[in-house]
Amino acid sequence: MAENKEEIMMPEENPEPQIYTLTDENGKESDFELLAYATINGNLYYAMIPVDSQLKGVDGDVFEEYVILKSVIDENGDESLESIEDDEEFDAVADYFDDRFDEEFNYDE
Repeated sequence: MAENKEEIMMPEENPEPQIYTLTDENGKESDFELLAYATINGNLYYAMIPVDSQLKGVDGDVFEEYVILKSVIDENGDESLESIEDDEEFDAVADYFDDRFDEEFNYDE
């Protein structure tokens, strides 16, 4: 049986965030900051946050919701990032990122 390799990669600590401009199916461009990426069960996933989605709380903390996109390689070898359609797959990947972010950032609940 093949091993399901899981690993998470966080962008290197640097003052400049890694920003990517993505185009949706309607041709609208939006900027996203890369939080992390992971290979799970042989698939590559990216956790990203829309640059314009940062909201400040009362105490000044920034609350951010991230999106998860799946890397898909077409027949020409070109990569595209797509939403995860399968609920089970999405839940598993979201749980994985949530767990790793909790470990990385030591969230107190």
